[in-house]
Amino acid sequence: MTASESRVSPALATLVGSSAVALWGSLALFTRLTGGQIPPFQLMAISFATAFLVMQIRWWWRGESGLQYARQPLPAWLLGVGGYFSYHACYFAAMNLAPAVEVSLIAYLWPLFIVLLSTLVTGLPLLWNHLLGALLALAGCWLLLSGGDTRFDGDYLNGYLLAFGCSLIWSGFSVTTRKMQAVPTDAAGWFCLATAGLALLMHLLLETSVWPANSLQWLALVALGVGPVGIAFFTWDYGMKHGNLALLGVISYFAPLISVALLLLVGESEWRLEIGLAAVAISCGAFLASWSGKKDKKMAAQ
Repeated sequence: MTASESRVSPALATLVGSSAVALWGSLALFTRLTGGQIPPFQLMAISFATAFLVMQIRWWWRGESGLQYARQPLPAWLLGVGGYFSYHACYFAAMNLAPAVEVSLIAYLWPLFIVLLSTLVTGLPLLWNHLLGALLALAGCWLLLSGGDTRFDGDYLNGYLLAFGCSLIWSGFSVTTRKMQAVPTDAAGWFCLATAGLALLMHLLLETSVWPANSLQWLALVALGVGPVGIAFFTWDYGMKHGNLALLGVISYFAPLISVALLLLVGESEWRLEIGLAAVAISCGAFLASWSGKKDKKMAAQ
């Protein structure tokens, strides 16, 4: 852990972690702008390689080589690379085996699991407002993604199981990083490089390369690596290690809401009543989770 990381306040770390949620909200827009033809593992390899370059620029700016951050214990490497790669691999596979809406609904159980697991990691009791806020935000998320209409079909069971695996992987990965506060966030840059290497290997074995057709698609591809994959993973790591886990879990439900809002702004989606209702539910859930009485404030801060 660097000296600057050890001095940061939990409130500031939570704010930094929240920025990852805003960036993840742009994932669908940037993915749509790439043209939607790039194979999943190729997209993953390029995005994570770009994320590594983002961290490399940070090191160059500070006059560092960054090599010192690669010297991390094996468990940190297994957690970082395993979390990044396994989540995305399961997600892409689930999308190929089951309808996208249902996969998204199941995969988005991970913020709720973060709220539930936060008590095990921090040693503090789970506050009623965290749990109620998470459930309210979850309801809003499901309404937003499903439009009030879901048809879970047993024929897609394997895809649903993989999506559920996604929720367990990302929530488990996120809260476990709390136990590795000594591992600096800069190490995530090297984890991204290793993840890009594994994704490239899978791409070469399983896919045929497809490249952007114009400058807009190239810009969108770069933006994916810089924002939703690059900066977002670094700020999320920081928030998970030093911020309020339960509150960050609830705030995460803003990601699909931001995603839909951005698609609306560029004309890629149409307004529905469910969007407004989901916005109210998610906002109220986040507000409820962030509220604590005088007796609870000390317990909730981490």
